[in-house]
Formats: sequence, structure tokens, C-alpha cells
Amino acid sequence: MQGEVVVGTSGTTADDVIAVARHGARVVVSDEALAAVAASRRVIEDLAAKPDPVYGVSTGFGALAVRHISPELRAQLQRNIVRSHAAGMGPRVEREVVRALMFLRLKTLASGHTGVRPLVIETMAALLNAGITPVVHEYGSLGCSGDLAPLSHCALTLMGEGEAEGPDGTVRPAAELLAAHRIEPVELREKEGLALLNGTDGMLGMLVMACADLARLITSADITAALSLEALLGSEKVLAPELHAIRPHPGQGTSAANMLAVLAGSGLTGHHQDEAPRVQDAYSIRCAPQVAGAGRDTLAHARLVADRELASAVDNPVVLPDGRVESNGNFHGAPVAYVLDFLAIAAADLASIAERRTDRLLDKNRSHGLPPFLAGDPGVDSGLMIAQYTQAALVSEMKRLAVPASVDSIPSSAMQEDHVSMGWSAARKLRTALDALARVVAVELVAATRAVELRTGLTPSPATAAVLRAVRGAGVEGPGEDRFLAPDLAAAEAFVRSGKLVEAAERETGPLG
Repeated sequence: MQGEVVVGTSGTTADDVIAVARHGARVVVSDEALAAVAASRRVIEDLAAKPDPVYGVSTGFGALAVRHISPELRAQLQRNIVRSHAAGMGPRVEREVVRALMFLRLKTLASGHTGVRPLVIETMAALLNAGITPVVHEYGSLGCSGDLAPLSHCALTLMGEGEAEGPDGTVRPAAELLAAHRIEPVELREKEGLALLNGTDGMLGMLVMACADLARLITSADITAALSLEALLGSEKVLAPELHAIRPHPGQGTSAANMLAVLAGSGLTGHHQDEAPRVQDAYSIRCAPQVAGAGRDTLAHARLVADRELASAVDNPVVLPDGRVESNGNFHGAPVAYVLDFLAIAAADLASIAERRTDRLLDKNRSHGLPPFLAGDPGVDSGLMIAQYTQAALVSEMKRLAVPASVDSIPSSAMQEDHVSMGWSAARKLRTALDALARVVAVELVAATRAVELRTGLTPSPATAAVLRAVRGAGVEGPGEDRFLAPDLAAAEAFVRSGKLVEAAERETGPLG
């Protein structure tokens, strides 16, 4: 467990989301937030006592909002919305996603704009701190009116119903888990069921984690691109800062600087063979900073959107500072959905150019003196031939995953919710795409390090040498006769995912961008 995260009224940070979701940080609700929540609750209770219908307080929901609900049925109304909306299907989503979802809903409840009782947010914090993770399913959110089904499964656990995973990883009835941790189930009152469901928390949590993962993978791809350039005896001159200054996209400049730092001191770059002179390297080498840099700039925009959403209180209706309770459309996930789709496009293109570099390393007609498929005894050995097949299959899937979800609205709720964001779907496919990107970068790493080692008589850069030592120490073997290759690829994937590739290079380069 990593420390403590304090939730106030003004939102949260990406670092706090990751600390809670991935590292089990303890959640504490500030006194300021509890006071604000209590004040907004008084507004709701005053409205509930009046005869005038108020959406979410004394009416039905969605297309059923025209019915006024009498006081004796309002607790049942709040229970029923949770039970009926907990209608997800398919595989369970990952524990870290559910924890992010719960924490971000807690963040909005703590804003003082939702009208729940302090008891509700205190109990939600208790669930997180106890390591109780509701069972949430893959399908059920259209990304409008919030991530309804996923949030409903979380609210169901808060009520002591449904199933959840305990800290030991065992799925049990929620009532048993709450009792084991001495947590009293919440009996929902006016507005509270609705407030627990109406947010973009699932897609936002996945966006925050995807941004962190993609940032590491882009830097990893800068390193493998530099290694491939080195192995192909390419020219580092295209990385000169003055060339990138005249096209001042920030990400491009950062990626070029990263590659140049990795190549500093190399004895391989620029050794164009006399019998096959090159005026210019191929695009997959020469344009690597432009492609990775465009991904960096897309990531910067996505982080801006995420930060705005992290500072938001997304609910409907909301309690305003002047005491008004107003309906709104802030639950629509379009801003988050768009950038989730943008990132899937950037990831697919980054994978595509990495695969082209790998293919070049394996092709004796384009690799400038390297053996076919980097095999020990070509013909007897196949080398990395099928590793590139695997890489190509991953890239092909990523291209399909790059098709945007956010343009595919399907009307629901008897046409009341007639335009939805599909942001949850955009987030789910982005997670799959980033898993694939890590594998694609890992295959390039295996190929590029093997190719560098095959350039006998030439000395790689100090950063490349550091990467070679680290990756060999991580269980990825070097050149030689054919062997069972899948374990090498799995070890390389773990090396990339863990950030150890970046760490190894940075031991020589210092911090990379």
C-alpha cells in the first residue's frame, strides 16, 4: 500500500487515481468535503419535504421522470434504480479499473454537488480501504448518463448486495465481505441511488491509466527506434535539434532528442556500406520522431481533457452553490470518448512504424549486411521470422481497434437518451490496444538488440550497451541457433511493460522526455 490520498471538494489528480487504483493507497475524505456534502444534503432534504416534483429526488428516472414518487416509495425507488441498472454482462473488468471507477465516483460525491449524505462517501471510502472490489462486467455502459451499469454494480456492493472480490482475490457475496470488514450496508435515500450512477468515472479512470501507460510506451518506442537505426547503420543527423526546431511540434522535438541521447557515442551510426550507399534512410527510420512525436502531442491533449474531467463534478441533477438543484447534460462522455479514440489511433500508428523497422532488420535485401531473419544459420534456422508474424498480427488488430467508438451512438431509454458517447467502449478497446503496443515494442527490442550484437567489430552507444546488458539479464537471449522463442518474447514484453527498458537507457542518458 502506498500512503494516503485525501479527497476534498475540488477534484483529484491523475497521480492520486493511479495510487488508489493500482497501488492500494488509503482514501481519506477531508473534513471540508464532509461539511460540503452535509450542506448539499440539507438542500435535498428540504426539497424532498415539499410537494413540488424534483427530478431524481421525487420523480422517476430517464424516460420515466414524468411520474411523481410519494415519500413512502422513495427509498425503494433508489434501491430499485441500482438493482435494475446493475445489468452488465460478459467477463469481469480488471480490479484496477473498478477501483479507479469507485474512487472517481467518490471524488464527485465529495464535491458537495450531488446531495448524498456523508455516510455514503464514508462507506465508499471504507470499501476501497478494505480492498473490496465489486464485480463489474465488460458490457453495459453506453457512456451517457454516465457509465451506468458499471457504476450500478459498485453501488450494489455499497448496499450489501451482489458479488464482490475480497482482498484475497476470492469472489463472495457482498454482504459477507461487508460483514467480515464490519462495514454496514447503506440504505439509500432520496437522490442517492441516482448520484451513485451518473458519471463518466469508468472511462475517465481508464483514460488516466492509459495516459500513464502510453507515455512509458512512447519513450520505449523512441529507444527501440534508436536501436534499430543503430543496427541498420543509419544516420543520426536527421535527429539534429535544428531540424526539429523549424517544425516546432513539441512531441517531435522530444522524441528526436530521446533518440539522439540514446545514440550518443555510437560507433555504428553513419556506416553506410560502400557497395550500397544510402543518401537517406527509409521513412520508418528517418520519420520515427515525427510519428512518435505526433503521438506525444495527442497524449498531451488527452491529459488536458483528463485533468479537466478530474476537476469536474459530474452528476444529474446537481446542487449548485446558491441552493438550486438543476438538471444538466454534463454526464455525456463525448470529451473523454474522443480522446480515448485519438489515443487508439496514435498507438496503432506507433505500432505500425515499429513493425516496419523490425521487418527491415530481418530482410537481408534491406538490412545492409545482416543475416536473413537474424538467424544463426539461415535455412537451418528461421531466426525471428515468426516473431515478426506475431508482431504483424498485433498491428493488424490495433488497426481494427483504431476505428472510433465515439461515432457509433445507439439511442436508448425510449429515445430519451437519443445520443450516447460509447466512451466506455472506447476505453476498453484502448486498453487492448496498449497491451498490443507493448508486445509490438518488445518484438522490435528483441530484433534490434540481436541485430546490434551481430554487428561485430563496431561498438554500440553506451545507452545501447546498457539496454543490452539489462535485457539479457531479464531472460531475453541473444543471437544463436533457433530455440523456443515464446519465453524470450514474454520476457521482453515484461521488460518493456515494467519500465525497465527506459530505466536501463536512462542510466546512461539521464532522464528522457
